[in-house]
Amino acid sequence: MKGRAAHWLDALQTRLWPLPALAVALAVVLGVVLTALDSAVDGKLPGSVSVFLFSGGPEAARSVLQAVSGSLITVTSLTFSLTVVTLQLASSQFSPRLLRTFTSDRFVHGTLALFLASFAFALTVLRSVRDESNGNTAFVPELSVTLAFALVIASVVALVLFLAHLTREIRVETMMRNVNAETLETIDRVFPTDRPTPGPGPVPGSGAFLIESRSSGFLTSLDQCALLKAAEDSGAMVRIDRQPGSSLVEGVPFATAWPAEPGAIFGTETRGKLAKAVNAAVATGYERTNVQDVGYGFRQLVDVATRALSPGINDPTTAVHVIGHLSALLCRLVGRNPGPEHLIDEDGRIRVVLSLPGLNDLLDMAMNQPRQYGAADAAVAGRLLGLLHELAWCDRKGQYRTEIQDHLGRMRNAIGAADHSDPERKNLLDTADSIETRQR
Repeated sequence: MKGRAAHWLDALQTRLWPLPALAVALAVVLGVVLTALDSAVDGKLPGSVSVFLFSGGPEAARSVLQAVSGSLITVTSLTFSLTVVTLQLASSQFSPRLLRTFTSDRFVHGTLALFLASFAFALTVLRSVRDESNGNTAFVPELSVTLAFALVIASVVALVLFLAHLTREIRVETMMRNVNAETLETIDRVFPTDRPTPGPGPVPGSGAFLIESRSSGFLTSLDQCALLKAAEDSGAMVRIDRQPGSSLVEGVPFATAWPAEPGAIFGTETRGKLAKAVNAAVATGYERTNVQDVGYGFRQLVDVATRALSPGINDPTTAVHVIGHLSALLCRLVGRNPGPEHLIDEDGRIRVVLSLPGLNDLLDMAMNQPRQYGAADAAVAGRLLGLLHELAWCDRKGQYRTEIQDHLGRMRNAIGAADHSDPERKNLLDTADSIETRQR
C-alpha cells in the first residue's frame, strides 16, 4: 500500500468517530427505508410472520421507541466515560504513547457504533408512528419497532461484553501483547523475510543539494512509488536522511539529491520540482504511528519499562516482562537484514535510498534506558543479560557479534557500579561471561 494511503487509513483506524458516524448515517437510512417497507406491507403479512412482530398500538410503539432511545443514549454516555477513564489510566500509569492502542480498538469502535446506530434508528422510526387524529390513519411500523427491540437486546449483550473486554484490555500484560503484535506486523511489512542484505548506498556526487521539509511533525510514512517516480522523472538520485518516526522541522533539510549522470548540474527549476515531489511523497503527523515506524513499538515498550522502574511506581516485574517482549522483537529482526533500503528503477539502477533503522539502533533503544534505570535490580539486570543471550542464540551467523559484545561490556560496568550483594553480582557477571563465551 502506498505510504500516504496507509497514513490516512491508519488515521481513520485510530480515531473513535469514523465507524460510529457511519453507523448513525446507515441507521437513519435504514429507518427511512424500513418504515417505507412497513407502510407497503401493512396488514398484508401472513399470520405466521406477524406473530413474531410487535403487535401493540401507536401509543405502545411510541413508548417502546422512546424508552429505547432514552436508555441507549445513557448507555452510550456510560461507555464513552469508561473509555475516557481507561485512556487516562493508561496515559498516567503506563505511557501516553499507549493511547493509540486503545483508540484503535475495533471492539470499542463497534460497541459505540451499535449503541449510536440503535439510538438513531429508534428516533428515525419514532417520527413515522401515527395515531388516529386529524383524519390520519393509525400506523405502527411493526417491522421497524421489532428491529428496534432486537437492537436493544444486542446492545445489552454488547455492553456486558464491552465491560469484560475493558477489564481485560486495561491489564498491562494485554497492553504489552497488543504493542508486541502491532510491532511484529510492522516488522513483517517493512522488513519482509526475503529482504536482501542492504549494501553500501551511492555517495552524493557533484551537484548534490539538500531538500528542505515543507512541514513540521513526525515522519510517519514514505510513498516509495512516488519517490522512485520523482527521481526517475528528474534524472536524479535521492537519499532520505531521516528515518520514519524522526521529527521533521519546516525549512530544515531531511533529504539529499544529486544528478544521476556524473558531471550534470540541476537548474533551479528542476531542483524546485524535485523538492516538491519528494515532499509530496512524505507524510507527516503530530504523533508517531506503526505504519512504517518499526522503532515506535520499541519506544512504547521501553516507556512502559522506564515508568515501571520509576521510584513512584517501583514495579520491576513489569519491566522484566517488557524486556521479554523486546527480546522477541529483536530476535524476529535477526535474519531480516534491517537497515537502509534501496529503490531500483527498471534498469537495475539505485534511484532512492531510504534510511531505516538497523538492529544496532533498535538494540540501543531496547537496552539503554532499562539498563540505566534498572541495573541496580538483580531481576531486571538478569533479564537484560537474558535478552543478549537470546539475541546471540538467534544470531547464528554472528552478524551482530560486535553490537552484543558492546552491550555486554556496558552491562558489566553497570552491574559493577550498582549496589548488588556479592552473590548477586557474581551470578550476573558469570551470566555475562557465558554469553561472551558463546559469542566466540
